[in-house]
Amino acid sequence: MPTRAARTRTRASLLAALTATVLAATGAPAPAAADTGHPMDRAFTRAAEAFDVPRDLLAAVGYGETRLDGHAGRPSQAGGFGVMHLISNPTHHTLERAAALTGEPVATLRTDTAANILGGAALLRGYADGLGLDAGDRDDIDAWYPAVARYSGTRGTAAALYADAVYTFLADGLAALTPDGERITVTGRPVSPERDGVAAADSGARSGDYPAALWVPADPNNYTTGRTAKIDKIVVHVTQGSYAGSISWFQDPVSEVSAHYVVRSSDGQITQMVRDADAAYHARSANASSLGIEHEGFIDDPTWFTDAMYRSSAALTASLCDRYGIPKDRAHIIGHSEAPGNDHTDPGPYWDWDRYMELVTGTGTGGETRDGLSFTTYTTQRSGSTGPQVTALQRLLNDQGYAAGEADGTFGTATAAAVTSFQSAHGLDADGVVGARTWTALLSAGTTPVLAEDATGEDVKRLQRALTAALGSTVDADGTFGPATATAVRSYQTGRGLTADGIAGSATWAALQAGR
Repeated sequence: MPTRAARTRTRASLLAALTATVLAATGAPAPAAADTGHPMDRAFTRAAEAFDVPRDLLAAVGYGETRLDGHAGRPSQAGGFGVMHLISNPTHHTLERAAALTGEPVATLRTDTAANILGGAALLRGYADGLGLDAGDRDDIDAWYPAVARYSGTRGTAAALYADAVYTFLADGLAALTPDGERITVTGRPVSPERDGVAAADSGARSGDYPAALWVPADPNNYTTGRTAKIDKIVVHVTQGSYAGSISWFQDPVSEVSAHYVVRSSDGQITQMVRDADAAYHARSANASSLGIEHEGFIDDPTWFTDAMYRSSAALTASLCDRYGIPKDRAHIIGHSEAPGNDHTDPGPYWDWDRYMELVTGTGTGGETRDGLSFTTYTTQRSGSTGPQVTALQRLLNDQGYAAGEADGTFGTATAAAVTSFQSAHGLDADGVVGARTWTALLSAGTTPVLAEDATGEDVKRLQRALTAALGSTVDADGTFGPATATAVRSYQTGRGLTADGIAGSATWAALQAGR
């Protein structure tokens, strides 16, 4: 740990301060002159050495929290500061904990990137020590999964989602630019995280309003049960923080804020936190009559607004518009800044409204393609449902030997009986309702060839459809296994506790065909 002299020494530069900290922690001699050409990269390396944390893990956590942007010391929505998002709010005090562990002043940890990264490393090492990881364990990046889950500041499904995202970054690799133009890289590698008491994200409940989403309820103090007005609009927000951090904040009773849905940047994963029938606290005067959708990111950084996020959110918005009779136009799908009586500026100047609205209006009831089986999202189907997704369901069942009757797009008794039979045969809840798990099993049924990047053909399309259902975010079913499909495979593998190598092998197919 740093000595008092080291803590009080005048800081000549960011890097010189980090050097002093590492000198006190390791006893290594300080270099005669600091290389300021790559300050953040050196900060990650030296903080990792000081606290025996894998450097790539530390960088992946920072990337997941802030995309490596400290926002000039301005706090996130949850009161988090710096690249490593050290939090100071009424119930979470990782900023103060980092100060105690490193000897750095709280004010310095807020604004000094090198110190902030050192604080993040100290926290991760503290969580690892609390979990009993010894020196040998700390050399195994997969052993850090529970410590990363604890770093999220939340628990259960939300903690697993956070750790899964970090391990997906490790599996995919990173080549990220900081706001100062410095490139931070992480080399991709197969990962197989050791969960050790952290339940898999897919073991949590699914949303009853939008089955493609997970269900993680906000604290009751942060919304009102019931509504006093008809739902007539959708409000688009940006979280000013990370996905897991926002979920944690909405679960915190002191926050007095929430949203109905939160959308993740990396893959479009959706978590519902307030039922549609209840009024979330997200847009002041519009709360009673609107549905709020939060999008992971910061309004001043367009890199958060990914294709996966736009497509997944647009499919959600289109579904909600169809359900509640909301016109698909900019008078009824608005930004937080456009809600009456609000002083917020999100989603900000980088949100591409033209693209988003094209996706919303083009999605309709599912955005089917010419093959009749591929959709941008797979919605719940049950007795009485009608439309192209029921037709697709009937075709799939008939092709697999379950007599669903004529593929006429009407979910009648024959279709219900075929669904129940299929579910029973595949170990699913035999309730006759086709939700995300049943869709995943149906869409993936068939042969199980090993598929990797550069593969093409109908088997790839089958994989892409199944991933769309399983992840709740669109994977284009174009029959070409490109980088986007590889990322989706890794995200799925990480979330199901599989080796995240981006290759659809026997274990991945087995999980898909079991509806996981």
